[in-house]
Amino acid sequence: MMSNAHRGHKGYEGHRGKTRQPTVRSFVSRRARVVSFVTFVSLVARAVPARVVSFVTFVSLVASAAPARAEIVFFNTGRTLSVKAHRSEGESLVLILRTGGEIVCEPSVVARITPDEVPYPEPVVEPAERPEAALEAVETVPYGEIIDKLSAEHRVDARLVRALIQVESAYHERARSPKGAMGLMQLMPATARQYAVADPYDPASNIEGGIRHLKSLLERWFTPALALAAYNAGEAAVEKFHGIPPYPETQNYVSRILRLAAR
Repeated sequence: MMSNAHRGHKGYEGHRGKTRQPTVRSFVSRRARVVSFVTFVSLVARAVPARVVSFVTFVSLVASAAPARAEIVFFNTGRTLSVKAHRSEGESLVLILRTGGEIVCEPSVVARITPDEVPYPEPVVEPAERPEAALEAVETVPYGEIIDKLSAEHRVDARLVRALIQVESAYHERARSPKGAMGLMQLMPATARQYAVADPYDPASNIEGGIRHLKSLLERWFTPALALAAYNAGEAAVEKFHGIPPYPETQNYVSRILRLAAR
């Protein structure tokens, strides 16, 4: 999360009486532990000649190197989630995900929200998943009975459905993407209408609509890889490129789901 304010140390108060203007090197060596970020920038800007570096350039470089911070949401169920930020919308709580998208939930399901002291550089690069963690994510999931029941009814591999939900929403039924995709299987409004999903945030309805959509793509493209590519990038994109589109997001999406489903 991009921090709203830099958590600097106590500001530089300066020496009493007449002193010479400190150089950058001596200033940093003597005062690095007590200078606030704002005071540091302003003093360096005065000490460094304009021909060496401009104030604007210096600030831009320092700001771009500063790590972003996040928040940790503790749910009443015992689960935790690292988010970019949160805000209130009426009686709802909106959690802003670091990778994009939002989760809308009732404030009562959250026990507390605390700052995440771990720095997250921007742009966020997804860490490699530990095999045992990925396996647990696929095998031990919420709504497992609903997934198994509906997958069997529509003859779709339940492992593929579980992996898809893990990648799409991480099993947060109130997930909402910036483009408007909703719920566990991230149904777009048009897709929800196509499969008569009245409430995309209802887990059972969302899962059934998502499974039906995935089944139609499997029947059209025959292979899970192409069906998943169409689920992510759209059928037109798969048609246009005669295969998985050359979009890094889509290629990573397909490989992650297939990797999870195979375990």
